[in-house]
Amino acid sequence: MRSSCTGCRCPSAARTPLDFGYLRRLKRLADGIRAPWVSDHVCWTGVLGVNTHDLLPLPFTEETLDHVVRRVRVVQDVLERQLVLENPSSYVEFHASTLTEWEFLARMAEEADCGLLLDVNNVHVSAFNHDFDPVRYLRELPHERIVQMHLAGHTDYGTHIVDTHDAPVSAPVWELYRLAVELTGGVPTLLERDDKLPPFPELLAELDTARALTTAPAGGARG
Repeated sequence: MRSSCTGCRCPSAARTPLDFGYLRRLKRLADGIRAPWVSDHVCWTGVLGVNTHDLLPLPFTEETLDHVVRRVRVVQDVLERQLVLENPSSYVEFHASTLTEWEFLARMAEEADCGLLLDVNNVHVSAFNHDFDPVRYLRELPHERIVQMHLAGHTDYGTHIVDTHDAPVSAPVWELYRLAVELTGGVPTLLERDDKLPPFPELLAELDTARALTTAPAGGARG
């Protein structure tokens, strides 16, 4: 689904200032627990003080990229540590977008000198919803900047997929994770489950699957 809103032409979000009080509190927390980096999503959540409490998609344009890169650099300077930014699942796209999501993430990571948190399930969800190739997405990211991965389940409604974190990891996501491990050489992975929790042994079985994939012999060269 594509939004008719141009997104990047709306000046309100760009004018909303960073909350430096919040960033200073976040820095104290990160310092206290000796966090090597701080993670967040590549999205927006509100404007002019109004918080939607949702991860809203960005228009992937040069203007948006410049805005995000500048803000990431400022936040990293305040926190005195690297930001690690995650690809969210998405359900609409902007007609204004001139870059693919993977092009946007790759350039953002390089230009802002930040890390990436690769949510493999979100790649699958967005690829289905927007009809792009998830394998190409994974292959064209800067793999050396991926410092963590996420796995989760989703709900398939036939015409679209929703990232619900309430089901086992699906077979297509495991296959994408296998490729992601090969491309990155393996990085710490978090298995997410927020609802409909199964018996504990079933969760451990999923964890064992992830561990097996990270220790399996590589099927090909990184790239």
